[in-house]
Amino acid sequence: MNLFLKIFLWFLVASAVMVGVVVFLNWTVTTEPVVSRWQTSVRNQTNLYAATIAQIYATQGEAGVSEFLARIHDVDTVTEVNLVRRDGRLWLSDSNDVSNYKDVIAGTFDSSAVELELNSVDTALTAKNFTLPDGGEYALVIRWDRLRPTPFFGESQLRYMRYAALLLTALLVCYALARYLSSPIQKIRRATQKLAEGELQTRVGDKVGNRRDELAVLAQDFDVMAARIESLITSQQRLSRDVSHELRSPLARMNVALEIAKQKSNGDTAPFLNRIEAESNRLNEMISRLLTLSKLETGSQDFDRSEIDLKALVEQVASDADFEANAVGKSVTITESDNCHIVGSDELVSSAVENVLRNAVRYTRDGTSVEVSLKSRDGSAVVSVQDHGGGVPEAELKNLFRPFYRVGEARDRNTGGTGLGLAIAEQAIKAHKGKIQAKNSGDGLVVEISIKCE
Repeated sequence: MNLFLKIFLWFLVASAVMVGVVVFLNWTVTTEPVVSRWQTSVRNQTNLYAATIAQIYATQGEAGVSEFLARIHDVDTVTEVNLVRRDGRLWLSDSNDVSNYKDVIAGTFDSSAVELELNSVDTALTAKNFTLPDGGEYALVIRWDRLRPTPFFGESQLRYMRYAALLLTALLVCYALARYLSSPIQKIRRATQKLAEGELQTRVGDKVGNRRDELAVLAQDFDVMAARIESLITSQQRLSRDVSHELRSPLARMNVALEIAKQKSNGDTAPFLNRIEAESNRLNEMISRLLTLSKLETGSQDFDRSEIDLKALVEQVASDADFEANAVGKSVTITESDNCHIVGSDELVSSAVENVLRNAVRYTRDGTSVEVSLKSRDGSAVVSVQDHGGGVPEAELKNLFRPFYRVGEARDRNTGGTGLGLAIAEQAIKAHKGKIQAKNSGDGLVVEISIKCE
């Protein structure tokens, strides 16, 4: 679950809890006292009605009592009025059966107080005993409509719209707050990904707005870190380029001196001079590759773009690599070759494919064949090169395109490599807005180059 969703849900839960607390407080502070006062009111009214009936009977007789009961019926909240003798017989009553009132009648005769019964959801019963002037004992039983507390949003049909409005407001507010808090983190995350992909100019401080919180400080810290990394890498690249340039002149003079020494050498010194020449050539090749890598990394190398027949290019590079591989008991075969055309530098693309192929030929086992395929896939040309050299540890795959990186202690030294081929290939493909990646497959390593077709 991402951070935005977590923040959104927590805000939503907090809003729901707040509404619940408000409803609870409304019930305990407002509704419950109102219900209590209502109960007291119906008790008092029942007590008053019973006393009044006794007085009316003394002056007006049964007719006066009937008229008074009729007036009680006129009260909106009264639904039933009964007068019951102590022996259980009905006197003036709206009911024909006194069995429903036995408990409340018995209670009032026992306690001589007003009894209240709340067994029904919709109505309540009150009962009060009284004695007429002739000595007869009766109970007044009244059925009341129970008090219905007003719902939190009223009783009209509009309350459902109010519920919906409350929910919608909560969702919008929670969404806005969650977006406000998580948006800078998403921007910093995207900036981090761009920085990891090599876009060293990436900054995020101006994208988080005029915030004055910890996230703004984090964005500023990120910019400081990115600037420092850019400075260090730029310095490293400049150093590599400058050192390479400076080494070329003494190497050139050393080669001239070497040629003079070879002319004056004898049989004993010739092998040593040949070894010096081989190491000098290797050093010259490394310097040349370093300069190429430096130009590609800094973007200082301009190249002409033209339409490239990638099929013909791959087939030519594979043919040259196969010729070299045959000399050491290996081979290069093309398993699939689709027609693909791209726009870019023929020299750079050829160099990238050649470096990958040479690397594969170098590490594939003796007697095996490096398999090359060119496929047109989703508008992109995908060149795949698979060797049979056993692959590399999964944790090392992401490091294969780093300059001078070696999987083993002496991997490239033993095979004569400089450790720059894949790094140059990566930068050449990036210059064409393409991608290059390595993965293990079967008993070897697969390197895939993907460039958008035109």
